[in-house]
Amino acid sequence: MEYILMLISAVFVNNIVFTQFLGICPFLGVSNKVETAIGMGAAVIFVMTLATIVTYLVQVYVLVPLHIEFMQTVTYILVIAALVQMIEIMLKKTSPALYQALGVYLPLITTNCTILGVAILVIKKHFSLIESVVFAIGNSVGFCLALIIFAGIREQLDLVNIPKSMRGVPIALLVAGLLSLAFMGFSGIIK
Repeated sequence: MEYILMLISAVFVNNIVFTQFLGICPFLGVSNKVETAIGMGAAVIFVMTLATIVTYLVQVYVLVPLHIEFMQTVTYILVIAALVQMIEIMLKKTSPALYQALGVYLPLITTNCTILGVAILVIKKHFSLIESVVFAIGNSVGFCLALIIFAGIREQLDLVNIPKSMRGVPIALLVAGLLSLAFMGFSGIIK
């Protein structure tokens, strides 16, 4: 039950985009169409879960025993970048269809701060490996959900006659703020 509550909390109550404001750049940049939002969301779910597992293991079995925890951020950035590159190479050789589906989004994920943010949050909250995986899955699904909802709204906004001064980024930021307020309505349900 604890894991289910953690998952629900990460997706809705403490959504990584709307409450912690991580991943705003890809959130605004890749959310023009639902199709691209789904592709980016799927790639984030896969990479965030895998990166959290690897960075957790690096923290526990390398950084802590060597007493170099201060190298955490730099190490995580290198691990995430290397992991994304390895995934890209393996997908290109083993599954060209999946590489075509995710290939465009994998390089973007390397610079997505939600991946690094979740990896650091897992350690700061002293989660176990299983809790870390559940937390990563919940946050990545929350990111994906936010991205898809926002993309759907932006597609609908393209069909509406918006005043010239509000087109593009201004209306996108206004909608993102309203979505953030909507997701804040879930606060208090689960800690």
